Amino acid sequence: MEQKEIVEVARKFSAPYRITDGKKFRLRDVDPNDTAGFKDEDKPRAKEALQMGVDALSQLQEVLYAQDRWSVLLIFQAMDAAGKDGAIKHVMSGINPQGCQVTSFKTPSAEDLDHDFMWRCVRHLPERGRIGVFNRSYYEEVLVVRVHQEILQRQKLPATLVTKRIWEERYEDIGNFERYLTRNGTIVLKFFLNVSKKEQRKRFLERLDKPEKNWKFSQADVAERAHWDDYMHAYEEAIRATAAKHAPWYVVPADNKWFTRIVVAAAIIDQLASLDLSFPKIDAAKRQELEAARAALMQGNGSH
Repeated sequence: MEQKEIVEVARKFSAPYRITDGKKFRLRDVDPNDTAGFKDEDKPRAKEALQMGVDALSQLQEVLYAQDRWSVLLIFQAMDAAGKDGAIKHVMSGINPQGCQVTSFKTPSAEDLDHDFMWRCVRHLPERGRIGVFNRSYYEEVLVVRVHQEILQRQKLPATLVTKRIWEERYEDIGNFERYLTRNGTIVLKFFLNVSKKEQRKRFLERLDKPEKNWKFSQADVAERAHWDDYMHAYEEAIRATAAKHAPWYVVPADNKWFTRIVVAAAIIDQLASLDLSFPKIDAAKRQELEAARAALMQGNGSH
């Protein structure tokens, strides 16, 4: 399949999960088990499709890096065991490490808490020509912090600023920040991997049952399940408030990992292809320089 065909397929595949206007968005309208009509027996074809997508993404990233004008920020948010790490690993597997950086955000450090809530993420924004991947992000400030509001007390904010409007204010700040990034050549794509509570339980049990997966298990992950409804509400509110054409959310069904990865790859391919990327053109002076270099190399043929 030619790259142009792959891009067209990618656009059709990712479009149903793209949210650019959150006003009518409801999380309950998205089925975590959705596979767009594909069945388990289609998995081999899906694996081939993912590999084609990875190859296409690799080619697009090479041009992005060479052109050195745009940067791409991919944000992954999800409940535990939704498959963020696997999606990042598989979709980005063909990317040249020189042109990609992955940052995982854990609990804020003491230094982080001495700054504004965006600071630690701003420090890791991708340079021009590069793809930056955030495994969790500043959105944690309107997700986990909203669910566990006692965390606000540790953020050293002046008491007068912690009002009932703090979440709306943070949505506004995030929206303005993402608008700022896009106006400066950073493409922002946000992925919520939408796993069901039932599937999460299954994956947690698998981590307990398989010794090679024991290291992934954390008692804290289980404790967070008690707040499932609060998290779903927080995710829905965040997506509704911050989805935009210039910084869309992709709410990706995540109960079937093979399908999740295809949708993620398709969304990135679609966006990169829309930039009309091209290798830098050589001007007359540079061409002369190259010809001179060729002549010098040919003249030295056979010597040391």
